[in-house]
Amino acid sequence: MLLIPLLIALAALIYQIPFVKSRLSWRIDELKTRLTYALNPPDEAVFVPVGETPLATPVVVVVPSTNEPTLNSPTTEATDESLLLTATPLPERAILDGVVYVDQRERWNYCGPSNLAMALNYWGWSGNRDDIAAVVKPGINDPKLDFIQQGRLDKNILPSEMVDFVASYTDYYIVVRYGGDLEILKELIANGYPVLVEKGYYEVDYLKNYAWLGHYQFTTGYDDAEGVFIVQDSNWLKDEPLEDFKNKKLNYETYLEGWRSFDYLFMVIYPPAEQEKLYEILGPYGNPAWSYQHALEIAEQEIQTLAGVDLFFAWFNKGTSLVKLEHYLDAGEAFDTAYQIYAEMVDDDAVRPYRITWYQTWPYWAYYYSGRYQDVINFADFTFGTIDEDTLEESFYWRGLAHYALGNKELARQDLYNAVWLNPNFGAAIEMINTFNFDE
Repeated sequence: MLLIPLLIALAALIYQIPFVKSRLSWRIDELKTRLTYALNPPDEAVFVPVGETPLATPVVVVVPSTNEPTLNSPTTEATDESLLLTATPLPERAILDGVVYVDQRERWNYCGPSNLAMALNYWGWSGNRDDIAAVVKPGINDPKLDFIQQGRLDKNILPSEMVDFVASYTDYYIVVRYGGDLEILKELIANGYPVLVEKGYYEVDYLKNYAWLGHYQFTTGYDDAEGVFIVQDSNWLKDEPLEDFKNKKLNYETYLEGWRSFDYLFMVIYPPAEQEKLYEILGPYGNPAWSYQHALEIAEQEIQTLAGVDLFFAWFNKGTSLVKLEHYLDAGEAFDTAYQIYAEMVDDDAVRPYRITWYQTWPYWAYYYSGRYQDVINFADFTFGTIDEDTLEESFYWRGLAHYALGNKELARQDLYNAVWLNPNFGAAIEMINTFNFDE
């Protein structure tokens, strides 16, 4: 018995040796995560809306910066879907040259920086994935160890963070649109514009659980004869052939199925000189409001035909599109329905996509701007219940706003400071800290 404390102390000393720590640290982190998830299975957490009577909403503007020009953008009159039809039929096959593949090996949660680097490199940008990550997931408060990547705790990079990076740190423009389909992707690619999409997929995760995850995917070609898109899958993490990830083929059905879970969002990065040509190709998609309405119509159609997790995604997409259209009360009701379906997914084959709120924050917008502050708080608590560490700065941010609206100023201060601690570049949280009066 006397030897036990000595052995523990000796093990602790040995663990501090750098080469020992570098080999064991990730195993200890994984063990801790496994234990946390074993005690609190993330897919068992459910969100039950309170649906309280909306309260008066304070004016808080949370709008990401963008350098997408508006001067020459299509007006709201450019909504004729026939504009999508080109005078010249598209080729049956188009694969873009000059694509530089970027993987996310030896990095945590790096599909955002890796894919954005590919999209920018295509046009001649000289930076790399780490240049992007240093801005969008700085992680300056992560453990200060040589073998621990800063920013590893940041689970996801939002599209708005990509927009901010392109706007502030490059000379390029970026278009973000919803409600995409196969034809607009082919149209863009055939005319020389690769497309970055956000989509979901299922696989056995690092905890050996079959799970749903989100992923950015750089799409650089298509082949109608084979019925496939050509993608650059940055997720080359294991001892598998590079050829399985570089110029990877995804059939159209699989591609669409995964794309559905992000409301068919797509992004195009381009040099300013290409603006006029790009907007001609985009047609009605050049008008963001048209794309939101189009995405809403797609969601409403899919609600009539889908079931199970796909029906959940369709209702979630409806809420997302309504938020983008600023119909917040209706959006909140759509998210209520989505999470009712989510809660009912209890059969053995169901895979609850609990990570979706790591990647998409639209329910917060709907509930907050509807004055449903308790639902904002409860939704954040639900989201934190699906993660092993409370490292989602966006959830802290929205919960902080809701606490402040309800008069809980100390809790609001803690949440907003936590958001900035996790990401010191989180401008919206910094703005609110400077705006709110926590002392009254």
